[in-house]
Amino acid sequence: MTQAPGDERAPDLQAPDLQAPGPEPTPGRLPPDRSQAILEATKQVGTILKRAGHKFALAGSVAVYAHGGTGTLQHDTDFCVLPEDAEAVAGSLRAAGLTVRVPPEDWLVKTTCFDQDVDIIFELAHQPVTVDLLSRAEELPVDSVHMPVLSATDLVVNLSTAFSEHHCDFGAVLPVARSLREKVDWPEVRRRCGDEPMPAAFLYLLERLNVIDPEPEER
Repeated sequence: MTQAPGDERAPDLQAPDLQAPGPEPTPGRLPPDRSQAILEATKQVGTILKRAGHKFALAGSVAVYAHGGTGTLQHDTDFCVLPEDAEAVAGSLRAAGLTVRVPPEDWLVKTTCFDQDVDIIFELAHQPVTVDLLSRAEELPVDSVHMPVLSATDLVVNLSTAFSEHHCDFGAVLPVARSLREKVDWPEVRRRCGDEPMPAAFLYLLERLNVIDPEPEER
């Protein structure tokens, strides 16, 4: 993957007809609050990816918002792409006027839009993004722009399988499970999380809090 932000832009991709801001915000153009700024950045980058024809899906807290989840957006916005498409996606972002940065982590690249961080991810919970994952995405409106969004089940699976002994913040994921519980295939979550101790503990917590029904006993 091209790593220097000053590299040449992809020659076979034309910049979409957008006014995509660079890393420095233009005075007076930022939305009045952080959540709206994140939504504007999401719409802008999503439109760039759609017009360039890339396979992708919105992930993270903005995906939860798109599914009807509640809460204030406070951090960044995340997009999933196939590992083999990461270079072409980076080229499309550069062609649209955005600066692409390659962090030390080898599973994402970053850009900035409306002064908000945007992560372009090609690995979730230590697993590569796959065609099957993106094919299960739902076309949903994000504010006023329709784009593919990871399914509620995939969102919960990825959040649950990311738990470890070093990162196990159930409190951050609990509101997501509560707000999306009617859209999640919980037997599928159990099947895909297997007997891993951290996801199993989280599912047990959801049962005790009456967020989900207990797992049926085998006969």
